[in-house]
Amino acid sequence: MKILNIHGYKGSAENSACMALKKLGHEVISPQIDYDLKNPRQILSDLRKISDENKPDYIVGTSLGGFFAMLIARRNTDIPVVLVSPCLNPCVTLPELGYKVDRIRKMTFVEYADMIEKMNRQNVTAIIGGQDEVINYHSFTTKSLIKNCYVVPEGKHSGATLNLDYWFKELIK
Repeated sequence: MKILNIHGYKGSAENSACMALKKLGHEVISPQIDYDLKNPRQILSDLRKISDENKPDYIVGTSLGGFFAMLIARRNTDIPVVLVSPCLNPCVTLPELGYKVDRIRKMTFVEYADMIEKMNRQNVTAIIGGQDEVINYHSFTTKSLIKNCYVVPEGKHSGATLNLDYWFKELIK
């Protein structure tokens, strides 16, 4: 399968999701994103272009990458999405991690979050850690936004703690 992998804030294109997907034999398109340098609109535009050019069978998004994966899936509803520790409320989470959320970025994130809330999420699955030390609102994510959600009780925010080899093998077919 061809998979677009979107890493999180301060993450790497070669994150644990990318490594697990490659280990399972998938073709992985995993761009390096500088979330501090580019504004959210430019990031989304770049990712949509990559998606349109590569036509992935799945999109995997980790943390803030999950937020952008949802936005791509909003336009391409036939592409299944797997979220890993998704950051679906960046205005709350990112400032705690040192991200500068100026007025324009905040307005953009709020607009995008509203779009995500209104989208059809039938093809979206999430894997989250029961002990995520970065995102403390996963109960909102699982109850309100993502119905197909798997909690790894001992897992933390990092995909490396979530046994992604197992989950991707189960979910990506």
